[in-house]
Order: sequence, then structure tokens, then C-alpha cells
Amino acid sequence: MASKKELAPKSPRDSEVTMTELVLPQHTNAIGSIFGGTVMSWIDIAAATVAMRHARKPVVTASIDALHFVAPIRLGHVVLIKASVNYVGRTSMEIGVRVDAENPQTGELRHSVTAYCTFVALDDLGKPSSVPPLTLETPSDKRRNSAAQKRRASRVALAEEIKKEN
Repeated sequence: MASKKELAPKSPRDSEVTMTELVLPQHTNAIGSIFGGTVMSWIDIAAATVAMRHARKPVVTASIDALHFVAPIRLGHVVLIKASVNYVGRTSMEIGVRVDAENPQTGELRHSVTAYCTFVALDDLGKPSSVPPLTLETPSDKRRNSAAQKRRASRVALAEEIKKEN
């Protein structure tokens, strides 16, 4: 197995994903807004696709955190899901996902959801496997990576605290 140092670095653009979904009746609740679980599923799919593209290996979802619903998504809206790698560890990757909803009748586009997902790459035996390093090319890449490192430190500290309690 190649070590991380032997893997060619990749930029966030090498694996980014944009998905488009149409909110249909089966996606909505009794008040005509989308089920949160539907949006979460779409987020997981977009983020997994990014992680697989970056790692070029199978991946599993390790966590979805900081999921923030900031504006409703309604029946008939067009949902735009953008996802890219924010941070890469030895075997894990944080993928940032932004969800916007467009009212196709007015053209109004509103930021609706933000999420951060952690994925782990797997080898042929289903064990964690090294992933390519991340090349930070733009100020936005650097800002997102810095914020992701803080979230990772927080996740690690929380995991250690939970271990102590158990």
C-alpha cells in the first residue's frame, strides 16, 4: 500500500461535485417543505462522491456534523448541492456541503443548509487506507481548511471525552 507521501496531492477542484434535485411531493411534509432526512441523504451522496473521487477508493461516512438548516426548501424548488474537500488527514477527509434552493418561478436563490461530513477511505480488506494530501490553491481553500482543522480538533476532543465517560 502506498503511503500518503507517495500519493499525488489533489486540489479541492479535482473532486468537487455539484448535484441538482427537484423537490417533488414525496420529498415534502404536510406543510410543503422538504423532509430534513431527504436533504441529509442528498448531502451524504454528494459528500461520498467527493470523498471517493479524492481517495479513488471506497469510503464510509464517519460523521455528519454541524448540519445547519438556515432556510426552508419548498415543494417545486430546485435544490443545488455543492460539495468539496476541506481537509485531509491520513485516512479521513472532511467534505463541506452547501445546499441552496432556487424558486424556479422567481429565480430567487437562497442558502438553505450547510453540513460538514467526515469520510474514511477503505482498502480492499475494508480497513482504513491512506488518502492523497490536499493542495490548497486559493484563499477560500485555505480558509476552509483552517476552519476544518478546528472542527476536527473539536471532534477528536469530544470523542476522547465520550471514551472517558464510557
